[in-house]
Amino acid sequence: MTSVRLDKVSKVYPNGFEAVYDLDLSIDDGEFMVVVGPSGCGKTTVLRMIAGLEDITSGTVSFGEQVMNDVPPKDRDVAMVFQSYALYPQMTVAQNIGFALKMKKVPKAEVDRRVRDAASVLGLTDWLNRKPTQLSGGQRQRVAMGRAIVRSPSVFLMDEPLSNLDAKLRVQLRGEISRVQQRIGVATMYVTHDQTEAMTLGHRVAVLRDGVLQQCDAPQVLYDRPRNIFVAGFIGSPAMNLLEGGLTSQLDAVTLGSQRIPLSPSLMLSRPELKKYAGRSLVVGIRPEDLPAAGSERSVGSILTGDVHLVEALGAEILVHFTLDAPVVQIDDTSVTKEGDEILVSNETPETECVARIEPRHSVKAGDRFRFSVSEERLEFFDLETGLAIWD
Repeated sequence: MTSVRLDKVSKVYPNGFEAVYDLDLSIDDGEFMVVVGPSGCGKTTVLRMIAGLEDITSGTVSFGEQVMNDVPPKDRDVAMVFQSYALYPQMTVAQNIGFALKMKKVPKAEVDRRVRDAASVLGLTDWLNRKPTQLSGGQRQRVAMGRAIVRSPSVFLMDEPLSNLDAKLRVQLRGEISRVQQRIGVATMYVTHDQTEAMTLGHRVAVLRDGVLQQCDAPQVLYDRPRNIFVAGFIGSPAMNLLEGGLTSQLDAVTLGSQRIPLSPSLMLSRPELKKYAGRSLVVGIRPEDLPAAGSERSVGSILTGDVHLVEALGAEILVHFTLDAPVVQIDDTSVTKEGDEILVSNETPETECVARIEPRHSVKAGDRFRFSVSEERLEFFDLETGLAIWD
């Protein structure tokens, strides 16, 4: 069993582009670590540096106690699964899975045993004699996974392996990947831009933006206590509603445009840092599911009223898109600091488009002025200048 550790790892390309900056990250034995972020944030570069396919500009990559910076990829005992299946079309499933073992001169009986074991884990036993062209996309991706796990690697790396599959197959294979990872029990890094995959698969999730680690925590911690406004807006679908608000000087309410949400003294006792923002502007975050319809079973606390312009009835829930007369908050992408803090700007538009997730079968349509319930306990607060969360 092997753990993986990255200490102050950076990657700068010859043209000066800094893809990864000062990254500290560890993956424990048997842990499933998911690295998530928007396209171009550096997550695949991190994976390739662990595999030895990219040189490290500074810092160290270690497997256990061994520094791997100068170890060739072939000697790192790493198995990779890529976005493309990269199967040999002239070979059968069994031959594709066992190819790496054959190249290592593993005895045929041992190859056959390990191929059968991998096929059993992945549900491929009935397809071992078929060619890749006779398989579905999901089956081909399972073959690619089998080719990796049959080697019994010390480290398992996956680079967006489900991105070429349709939505139904992605859901199915997410469960299979999780089950396989638990069974093989090795340190695993999974790279994706899909935050749903990240939340459902990872023991921990590392969020990257522009090569800078924003936060690394258990999925629910990322959701409930995002470190900054980027994590708050990236994790969750639909995204957290983010508005510029104002905390009254008496600390008894937060204003959102013309509307006011009362705050109790007990909230100030549980979040003493908020007292520093008395009479000041800050960012208020509200998850869509924390805006139930007023008067519903989940209705608690205060009322927010918005003008509805789109309704999406999804059967089990309704997504209501509405506007509030509070300034929207945007991230200034030109001002990201190396520490991962966000520099925010308020949009000149005095209205913000928000989304609420309400119970099904409510009578609501575009053009309505609708009332939503909001609890002070479900509000999140962020500094308007840095974007950092205002916690305890």
